[in-house]
Amino acid sequence: MPDCLFCKIVERKIPARIVHEDEEILAFEDIDPQAPVHVLVVPKTHLASLDDPGEGDTALLGKLLLAAGKVARARGIADTGWRVVANNGRDAHQLVLHLHVHVLGGRKLGWPPG
Repeated sequence: MPDCLFCKIVERKIPARIVHEDEEILAFEDIDPQAPVHVLVVPKTHLASLDDPGEGDTALLGKLLLAAGKVARARGIADTGWRVVANNGRDAHQLVLHLHVHVLGGRKLGWPPG
């Protein structure tokens, strides 16, 4: 998608602090962190939201969550606890219409989150 912010990051047209990358997934630091660790994990393939994947995307969705776990371990928050958040749609505060999950941790997180 030519106007998608996260697609531009994947294509290296916009700089980002990348913390994990494989063939299908890219993870980078959020520019407005809401916790000491706040990383966005995105598929390199453009999917606007969780409403877009089809049956053929099952493995990709699993890889997205596996990458979130890798980021948590790499950032040292796996043992103390971390949160993965997927905002889906405008009412859920999805600001960039490219499927992504937030990995948050590094402090005690409150509940309920919303």
